[in-house]
Amino acid sequence: MSLPIEDYALIGDLHTAALAGNDGSIDWLCLPRFDSPACFAALLGESENGRWLLAPAKETDGIRRRYRTDSLILETEYTTDQGVVVVTDFMARRGGAQRADLVRIVQGKRGAVTMYLELRLRFDYGRITPWVRRQPFGLQAVAGMDAAQFRSPVELVNKDYRSTALFPVAAGQTIAFSLTWYPAHHCPPEPRAALALLEETENWWRAWSRQLRYEGPWRDEVMRSLITLKALIYEPTGGIVAAPTTSLPEKIGGLRNWDYRYCWLRDATFTLYALLQAGYADEAFAWRDWLLRAVAGRPERIQIMYGLGGERRLNELELPWLNGYLASRPVRIGNEAHGQIQLDTFGEVMDLFHVARRARFEGDDDAWRVQKALLDCLEQRWQGPEHGIWEIRGEPQCFTHSKIMAWVGVDRCIKTVEEFKLTGDIDRWRLLRRFIHDDVCRNGFDRSKNSFVQYYGGTALDAALLVIPAVGFLPATDPRVTGTIAAIERELLQDCFVLRYRSEHGVDGLPSGEGAFLACSFWLADAYVMAGRHDEARGLFERLLAIRNDVGLLAEEYDPVSRRQLGNFPQAFSHIALINTARNLSIHEGPARDRAASRGSPRTKG
Repeated sequence: MSLPIEDYALIGDLHTAALAGNDGSIDWLCLPRFDSPACFAALLGESENGRWLLAPAKETDGIRRRYRTDSLILETEYTTDQGVVVVTDFMARRGGAQRADLVRIVQGKRGAVTMYLELRLRFDYGRITPWVRRQPFGLQAVAGMDAAQFRSPVELVNKDYRSTALFPVAAGQTIAFSLTWYPAHHCPPEPRAALALLEETENWWRAWSRQLRYEGPWRDEVMRSLITLKALIYEPTGGIVAAPTTSLPEKIGGLRNWDYRYCWLRDATFTLYALLQAGYADEAFAWRDWLLRAVAGRPERIQIMYGLGGERRLNELELPWLNGYLASRPVRIGNEAHGQIQLDTFGEVMDLFHVARRARFEGDDDAWRVQKALLDCLEQRWQGPEHGIWEIRGEPQCFTHSKIMAWVGVDRCIKTVEEFKLTGDIDRWRLLRRFIHDDVCRNGFDRSKNSFVQYYGGTALDAALLVIPAVGFLPATDPRVTGTIAAIERELLQDCFVLRYRSEHGVDGLPSGEGAFLACSFWLADAYVMAGRHDEARGLFERLLAIRNDVGLLAEEYDPVSRRQLGNFPQAFSHIALINTARNLSIHEGPARDRAASRGSPRTKG
């Protein structure tokens, strides 16, 4: 049986990431990049599909996990009837080298605990078993373009295409293991001392964490989310993956299983804002530049997502040899939604450039040329149907949220001319902005429900409409906004958690059933803040914090019935929303209010 999603923890090296279970098994790791084929794929199949287990051989009496303060170094403490051991897991930063180092260190704390190690290295998502040779340091494995060295100070037994070991660890004893990936056509890399790498890695993370500028409540929660977000940045390009996994289901046993190891434009402004407000301007600047490079070209060919380096072909296929997480099939790699038309993408990109310009980013001339070209395309497209923010695989619709984001795109270009004196056809744009606004208010609002609706001509609701006041389309006190919030509370709220929409209505072309989308739940808290409902906002926010796992991580969705996290994990969008909501709330809480007020008003994206 697979572990619950929330029983995993993240480690990474800013190029890729691994998921380590609280049972001591690393069940997911793609090398050398987030979107590369996995060498450990047990998460989506069986142990035979690749894993690295390191845990007490006997049943444990207790397991406790934590990250070392302000770092991505994971410590798992196991208590058994023999004693206590701690396993420390981390990935070392690469420093430009063509290698990846996964390190695991066992330290005896009390007694003498017998440990069990099992290594099943499988390339290409568990399909390829490499050729393994014994070496004085341990093992050498090769298959195609992939090679790895496994360094072990204990004797290994190789049988049935797996390597195992039983060994004791006494109090005060330290035993280190490492797995180093490198291109098979390169010379094997020089070994790196595990304890020295541990110190170097911890120092780097703590130095990075000290840049945090957030001063409000929930400092530790915000810091953990920022570290998680940093871990999902592909350092060579600045692109940010939505999650380091593929095909973790939105419904157990269902087929809503998507590959999230790519960079979505829809997250753009929320991401930039979270990084800037926390004091991480370098990461924000790299993200803006990645986006500018990715969307360069003919504006009508803008995509909703790109690869880590801006790649455009993300063709989707299924892996039939993997059974899926808890039999949730199919397992997919690639994402066919990259070819969809999603109108809201234009607004998100325009909004990001506007926020970046306000932050005095350099390179405005290039960004402005891109913006004007995108706006010309938006002017031609905004009235047509499309697939919307949720990337439906049903018939395109005229989604209200998308039309609102079209308004955002035009509005931000107008503000750019007004605030920064750049050139543009502002009179025409003002007419267009008013026309879109009137169109949305006329066709996207249902008077009988007293609410904006998911798409023109429909009556269903959509949690994406909670961002209406945040983007500046209407104030939070407008009766149409308060009516929309009330309708969402009635129809999309499940035990304090917000559904994206009612999947049983069939708009997305898929079988019904999924968890509550966590970013939407944070958006509801933001809407409460902007509407002056601060106590309700705080209560909801603290409820959301309580469902994080034991090391502070969130997936994409949550099932309030089974009380389990669902979807790809950890999810950047969930953690970005947490950061932004914490700041919004901190402006209105206690002594933090005066400090926050000196830096700026509550978050609106406009």
